[in-house]
Amino acid sequence: MNVLFDLDGTLTDPQEGILACLRHALSTVDQPIPDDDTLRLLIGPPLREGISQLLHCPAEDPLIDAAITAYRDRFSTVGLFENHLYDGILEALSALAEQGSLYVVTSKPRVFAERIVTHFGLNAYIQEVYGSELDGTRSDKGDLIAHALAQSNLAAAETVMVGDRRYDIIGALRHQVWPVGVLWGYGSRQELIQAGGQQLLDHPSDLFTLRPMSDTKSELDSPDSQPSKP
Repeated sequence: MNVLFDLDGTLTDPQEGILACLRHALSTVDQPIPDDDTLRLLIGPPLREGISQLLHCPAEDPLIDAAITAYRDRFSTVGLFENHLYDGILEALSALAEQGSLYVVTSKPRVFAERIVTHFGLNAYIQEVYGSELDGTRSDKGDLIAHALAQSNLAAAETVMVGDRRYDIIGALRHQVWPVGVLWGYGSRQELIQAGGQQLLDHPSDLFTLRPMSDTKSELDSPDSQPSKP
């Protein structure tokens, strides 16, 4: 079994660093800073998409570029370590690594994701980190999953995608990868079910129940199929 893990909201809780960097970015470009509930909605989507929606302007607007630059100035030195592992993640990864191959697949830029994975000791269990590039290449989760499958020569039917937002679920379904949503991150149960999540996990200890598409294909193909935890 191959397991592709999202990073933010799945393996680590990045809220402190991301929100602080968003406040810094918005302040730098002289934009109002919304409340934390609004800022938390930007944990998960590609950064350009999230800031564009927040500022109500096109993604190619120079204001977005300026905000992203300010965000990354702080994130690259301070923000990426204002972060912590969810309880039980290391134990789950240790056990899963004995059963198959583990990867990180995140829309966060790869150069930052690799530093985070190493900082928290996840590289002891993770075979490869796949992320976007700083120019936005492969920031779409579906494109990124396709890239990971091709680069690591993974069979989709033997692969699981684990994430906390709809982007993870939708991207997995595009490539016939088993989509698993986690409820300890930033996506709601409703968001994950509506996106097509076929298995929802309440706690990192539930990661031990992961199974690939080859074991559950009949459930996915069935018109009566429902998520395991509605």
